[in-house]
Parts: sequence; C-alpha cells; structure tokens
Amino acid sequence: MLHHWTPTARVVSPRPSGPASTEGGARPAALLRGEFTMRAAVRSAQLLVTALGVYELELNGTVVGDHVLAPGWTSYRHRHRYQSFDVTALVREGGNAWGAHLADGWYRGLLGFNGGTRDIYGEHTGLLAELRIEYTDGSADTVATGDGWRWSPGPVRAAGLYEGEEYDARREQAGFSEPGFDDSAWQPVEVLEFDTGVLFPADSPPVRRTEHLAPVSVTTSPTGRTILDFGQNLVGRLRIRVRGEDGHTVTLRHAEVLQDGELCTRPLRHATATDRYALRGDPAGEEWEPRFTFHGFRYAEVEGWPGELDPADITAVVLHSDLRRTGWFSCSDDSLNRLHENVVWGMRGNFVDVPTDCPQRDERLGWTGDVQVFAPTAAFLYDVRDFLRSWLRDLAADQGDDERHVPPVFSPDIPVITPVPIPPGNPPMAGWCDAAVIVPWVLYARYGDTEVLRAQYPSMRAWVDAVDGIAGPERIWGEGFQFGDWLDPTAPADDPGRAMTSSTLVATAYFAHSARLLARTAEVLENAEVLENKSDSARYHALADAVRDAFLARFRAGGGRLTEETQTAYALALCFRLLEDDADRAEAGRRLAGLVAERGHRIGTGFLGTPLVCDALTDTGHVDTAYRLLTQRSSPSWLRQVDMGATTVWERWDSMLPDGNVNPGEMTSFNHYALGAVADWIHRTVAGLAPAEPGYRRLLVRPRPGGGLTWARAEHDTPHGRAEIGWSREGGTLHVDVLVPPDVTATVDLPGTEPVEIGPGRHSFWTPFPAIAR
Repeated sequence: MLHHWTPTARVVSPRPSGPASTEGGARPAALLRGEFTMRAAVRSAQLLVTALGVYELELNGTVVGDHVLAPGWTSYRHRHRYQSFDVTALVREGGNAWGAHLADGWYRGLLGFNGGTRDIYGEHTGLLAELRIEYTDGSADTVATGDGWRWSPGPVRAAGLYEGEEYDARREQAGFSEPGFDDSAWQPVEVLEFDTGVLFPADSPPVRRTEHLAPVSVTTSPTGRTILDFGQNLVGRLRIRVRGEDGHTVTLRHAEVLQDGELCTRPLRHATATDRYALRGDPAGEEWEPRFTFHGFRYAEVEGWPGELDPADITAVVLHSDLRRTGWFSCSDDSLNRLHENVVWGMRGNFVDVPTDCPQRDERLGWTGDVQVFAPTAAFLYDVRDFLRSWLRDLAADQGDDERHVPPVFSPDIPVITPVPIPPGNPPMAGWCDAAVIVPWVLYARYGDTEVLRAQYPSMRAWVDAVDGIAGPERIWGEGFQFGDWLDPTAPADDPGRAMTSSTLVATAYFAHSARLLARTAEVLENAEVLENKSDSARYHALADAVRDAFLARFRAGGGRLTEETQTAYALALCFRLLEDDADRAEAGRRLAGLVAERGHRIGTGFLGTPLVCDALTDTGHVDTAYRLLTQRSSPSWLRQVDMGATTVWERWDSMLPDGNVNPGEMTSFNHYALGAVADWIHRTVAGLAPAEPGYRRLLVRPRPGGGLTWARAEHDTPHGRAEIGWSREGGTLHVDVLVPPDVTATVDLPGTEPVEIGPGRHSFWTPFPAIAR
C-alpha cells in the first residue's frame, strides 16, 4: 500500500535515563515538549503523529483529537499506523508549543500469558510528529520532532494495559504544552533511528470514549470493602471526582464478577487491573481518568475514598473502536433480547483496535479462531469493513514471516508462554488459521468487497497450499495438538481442548471448507479479470472435492451417518456441504436433531461447532429443534448464562457454576464473543434478514418463527441503505413487513408459501401460520 508520509521528523525518546520501572513492574509515562514559531498568519495546519508506545498529544495547551491509546496496535515491524489531524484552530502566529504524554502501551508494555513479556517491539518509547503549515501568504513550513525537544518524568508513575495506572497529581506540570513554559529542569531527548517505510495512514476507526455509565448500586462486601456495580460488564476505565488532602491515595480495583460478595479477581490471572490516584489537595476538587490502560469489569472496589462516597462522583467510561452501528434485533422474548445485547456488548468490549478474545485478563490477543466464527455477526451489528481489513493486513504480514506460510493463531503475532501445551513455533491450527480465508470471504459476502479478496488472495492461497502440503495425498490432517472444538461443554476445567469431536475430523472439514471458499474467491477474481492465473478456480475446486471425498471415506459410517456421533461433527458436515446428496443430508439432519434431543436440547458444541449447529438443524428441516436449543434454560445453554445475570457472553458455558462459584479453569472469561456467534442465525432465521448476493445486492427475507415468539424484527444498514423486516403472529396468521433499500431486490420466502420477488420500498404480507400452542 502507499505510504503517504515520508517524514522529516525524527523519533524523540526519553533516553538514555528515561523513566524506569520499579521491581520489573509497569513503567512510568514521560512528558515531552518542544516549541516553534509561526512567522505569519496561518491558513491551515495538519498534524501527522505516531508513537513507539501510546501517546496523547497537546498543542498550545489543548489535547489534539479524541483518540484513546493511539496509535493503536498493529504488527509494528510490518505496519506502523499514524494519525492525521487538522489543527488549524490550535496554532497561531508567533510562539507555539506542543507536548505529549508517552507510555509503553502494546509497543513495549507487558503482553501475553503466565507473567507475560515486555519490550516485544523495542526497548524504548518514542514520539514521531510533524506539523505541515500553510500561511495565508501562500508559503509553507514544516515543524517536526527532533533535536531540541526535551523530556521529563510526569504524573503517571506507572502505566500498563494489564496492570493499570498509578497517577500522582502532585507531579503534574501545568502548562507544559504551552509556549514559555520553564523546562530548564527537563532533559534533552535522544533521537532514535526508525524505519519510516513501515508507516501507513490510519485505516481503521480509532478507539474512543463511546458511553458513560453510572453505578447502579454501592454495597459493602462481607469484609467491609466498598463495591460499585455498574450493571453491565464493560470495557473501559473509571472517571472520578474527588476532594481530599494532598498525597491521599484512592485505589480502584476491577473485576467482572463477585464471589461470596467479594471482588473475584482470580479469572484475571496475572493482570492486576488496579488504578491509583494520589491527590494534589485541591480544595475545589479534582477529576481524573487514566490515560494509558483499560479494564474489563462490571464491578469496581474503591479503597481510600476520602469521606463519604457519592456514587455520582464515579463514572465508568466505555472504550472501544468507534465503529458505526449497522444492525439491530428485538423480539417478544426478553431473555433473547438480553442474549442479543450480551453479544453486542461482548463485541464492543473486544473490538479494541484489534479483535481480541477477551478484554480483562493477561491475554487480550487478536485470536484468529474467535473472529473467524464471529465475523458474520460482527458485520451485521457494526460496520467492520475497515476494521477487519486492517487486521487482515496484519495477519497476512505476520503469515509472511513463517517459512511454511502458516498464519499465526493470533495477530499481531507476539511470543507467548501459553497455559496449554501448544507445540513450539507457529503450529498450523484448524479453524484458527482458516481465518485467513474465511474472514475475507465474509467481508466480500456482506459488503460486496472484491478488493479485500484481491488484497488477501495471496494469504488465502498460501494457507490452503500449506495445509495441502501438511495433509499430503490422503487429504486428512489434524493429528497432534489442535484447539479443535475448543471448550465444548464436556471439556474439563483443566483441559479446555478435550472435546467430543476429534481434531482430525474438525481439521479435515475446515480444509475442505477453506479450499472451497478459495476456489470461489478465484472465480470472483477471474471474472473481475484481476487474477493472472485463470486456472486457480478449477484447481481449488478439484482440491475441495478431493478433501470432501477423503472426509467421507474416513468419517462417513454409511448414508448420512458419521463415525463420530457429535453435534459438532454433523454441523460441520452439513454446513460445509461435505454431505451433498439430499438423502444423506436428510439423514444427517435427523441424526443431529436426535443428538440434540438426547442431551435434553442442551448445547453440545464448543467454539467451532456452536456457530453452525442451529443452521445445520434449520437447513435440514429441524428449525423447531434449533429453537429448543436456543431457548433452553438448563446448563449448558445460552439462556442459562442470561438467567445467571450475564451481561456479556461467557468463554465457557459454565464460567460460573450453579452454586455461584467461578469455574476453576484457567480459561474463565466472562466476556468472550465466540459463543455469541449464534446471533448471526438469529438475524437470518429468527428475524429473517440475510444477504442473497454479495453486498446485499439482493436480500433473502426468510423468517422461520418458532420458540413461542409472537413477534421479531431486525434492521440492517446495507451498503445500499436501510433494510428492515418485522413479523408478528396473531391467531393463525403471520404478518410480515419488509423494507427493501433502493436498487435492491428481495426474495421473500415465507413458511408454507412459494417465494416471490419484490423491489425497493415497503411491502406487507399475510399468510396462514399455525397458532402458538398455549
């Protein structure tokens, strides 16, 4: 891609004696500043800025922009993002100053499991910034970071994404970003060498403050601690207003759940998630919000509050990538509405510059498997086209570092010491590495984005070719360690990968699926005349056929039956169309429905089977069974979590046990969106709104009411405009209202009727439909 900034600026760093950490913990943030003169009246001023670390920049005493944790997290060695701001209103003729707070962030802060790793991308933080100024007389200047800048320790005594932030308001240096500030006690910066060839302009929405929540209650725990409940598991941090003596410290701890009435921090593992604020003693009161950290929490414990705590003095500030909302769902069942809200909040909390697995513990990585299964849901709820395209560029860049062209299991890729015995190196992982193929295809299907297919095609092809080489002529693979159907409900607390479905079946099914999607991608690109090799589609269709045949030879017991009698096995075989004969599919659907019934209509799938099982049932005529699975309230089920007070989707079906204790396993997050991928089926089947062609050029309106629902509706802002569906049941009649966007047609397929084609505008339909049993 083109790099629009070849800076004259240099990276300035608080070296060689920059702020040091204490006992290997989170490091302090530094202050940096410089001054410059505008020699005439200013017509325009553009700021280009990035950091080795995370920054907040000020110009003449005013914070520039509203971004949080900028420049965000990318695969820095390949792609280092910078931001652009119009700062014309902030500069003036004569003397000016600019300054920044600079902290470790993802660049050199603590990342990963089991104590984590620091300095992954570099040992030193730095700031790179340039002002491009155009004067009213037509002349121009450039002002840049470099020699002459100075630095000082600041009020942030420690800042880490996992650890939290410690802030001493007595160390604030008021006016440090204004001209004339006395920085004689500050030290000169050191200029660092930096490869500007990795710079690229911001290509994804920034993280911003998107909402503020007040506490819904303040209670005293059994041990006498003050605990605030914000009523919603969220991602962000607290903003406090406080008045007290100079040096008095307020401590804020965060957690997603309580256990025995106390803050339960064990699921955070090594993430201490603690913020501390030392007051400066201002009699008018003080306000503070951390700059360089975020937490996943519903509950906050407050220690050391001076005087009586007024709940109005503490607010939760919600943070996430500022994506545009595009999809909504509601129905007559409040529990399903809550489940859907849980999915939305889980997405909001985990789309923090990269699509993370969880936002609270010592992990928060861009796991490929999670976003692979959730991408269709994400693309309905929010406009994620730029967000996921940016992440895919990082994934492809990291994949290019592997000699076998295997994508990493998370991107940006970092070294970690995992709590499960993953083989060394970059092991190929079915369902996770397949994100390199599946996520681009989802973006094409939902946005009509041919360009993402063109850009990602080398990465997609490289992964399928890598698996082809690993599987060999038998086309079967997956031996050895695989994540497989991760965290299926039978997995023991200490062995999350022990699933009912073999990793060999899962891996081979995904091999066939990715090969087929790659073949279809090649067809699209060949038709668009942007693919040089015109034989790729035929080649990969043939490969997909061969893998399908190998799958059936190994795993088909006869007809539509499989050798592995699990919900996930049948869901994969049906949804990936490894069983294509109508009779075989019908028999497989009957067996899947039987397996679901045998478990009391409770879920029997993990990360990879869960997104598919309701579709597999629906596609084979068992929509009522799918509804019973969706609306089941016994554990394991989606609504069991809702009944237990969940406000986001859990990592484990039993993250919280029936007795109110937290699951003892290492993998026990209360905000993990993977199992919330069922929302895509809810949108397409419960409400009945789906794309019939890429980019919603045609709609499929196909509601399948059930589960005792009396009404449902969905709305989605397609690339062509707003699409809506709403249906209601009254007596023996189904009433359906549809809005089709301009230049779009729709196929309306209602139960018991022949499909009809309609054009743009509003349409209403009535059809006989069995009354709900009372």
